[in-house]
Amino acid sequence: MGERLAKEVVSVVAHRPELRKISFLSHSLGGVVARYAIARLYTQNDERSFPEESGDCKTCNSGIHCLEYKLKGKIAGLEPVNFITFATPHLGSRFHKQMPILRGSAALEKVACRISWIAGRTGKQLFLKDHDDGKPPLLLQMVYDNEDLQFMSALQCFNRRVAYSNVCFDFAVGWKTSSIRSQPELPKRQNFMKNERYPHIVYEEEAKVDTLEHEDIVESIVSRPMTTAEMEGESILYKFRRCRCDLSHD
Repeated sequence: MGERLAKEVVSVVAHRPELRKISFLSHSLGGVVARYAIARLYTQNDERSFPEESGDCKTCNSGIHCLEYKLKGKIAGLEPVNFITFATPHLGSRFHKQMPILRGSAALEKVACRISWIAGRTGKQLFLKDHDDGKPPLLLQMVYDNEDLQFMSALQCFNRRVAYSNVCFDFAVGWKTSSIRSQPELPKRQNFMKNERYPHIVYEEEAKVDTLEHEDIVESIVSRPMTTAEMEGESILYKFRRCRCDLSHD
C-alpha cells in the first residue's frame, strides 16, 4: 500500500506543477502506510541547517534543549510541512492490550496473533510476524534509515509531526500503540488538562529527542532475536516523536 500511495503522489505532483508544499494527514492504518510512502518519496539535499541557526529550535516542556537538526530534504520534490496521524497503530497490534476489543485477554491476544494471516501480508506486518529474507519485521525496519529507504530522515524533514491518539472508545487501535508509548509512559488521568478551545484534547506532550547513533539502533535491532516486549520497546525508543495529543470523547 505504501508503494501504491507513493506512485499516486508522484502522479498527482506531475500533473500539478504549481505545487510547492506537501503534508500528510492519515487515519489508522493509513498512518503507517504514509510513513512508508514518504520514505519512498524522500530525497535529501547536501545542505543541512541546525535549529539554533535557523531560529526554529525550541525548549521542550521538560526543559531539555532541543538537539534535533532538520534535514534539508524534500518529499516528491516538494517542501514537507505537516505529518499528522490519527489513531495509527505505530507499534503494531501484537499483545500488550494493543487491541482494546480483546479486553486485555492474553488468550484472545494469542488467538488474534495466530490468525493474523487472515488479513494477509498487512496482518503479518501489524503483528510483527513478517521476517522476509531474515530481516526484522517491517515496523522495526521503519524506525531507522537503511540503504534502500530512509524512514527516519523522511519524517525529520517535516516541520511539524503530531500523533493524535484516542484515550477511550477506540476498540481497534489502543492508546499505547497510537501515542507511541509504553504502559508507564501513559499520562495519568489526574494530569489531564482542560482545553477550552479544543475540549476533546485532554493531554499534549512535546517529545524528547533521542540522541543514539544510527549504528547503535541498527545493531540493537538486527543483532539478536527479540521478544514482543523488546520489539515494542525498540519501536517506542526510535519512532518519530515531536508532539503527541490525546483525545477523549467523554
